[in-house]
Amino acid sequence: MAVPKRKTSKSRRDKRRATHAISAAVVNICPNCGVPKRPHHACANCGTYKGREVEPLRIDAP
Repeated sequence: MAVPKRKTSKSRRDKRRATHAISAAVVNICPNCGVPKRPHHACANCGTYKGREVEPLRIDAP
């Protein structure tokens, strides 16, 4: 079984974890109704995507 030969320093450990920060979700404004929505997703309020009406889902997504 592989075992580390040397102790990992706090500096090296923290450099590895520097990219693990949580960032805020990106939100765009729907051009049709003005409600905030996620980019590249259909608007939950008016049901449009790229200026077109899209068919609503038959079942609720989890």
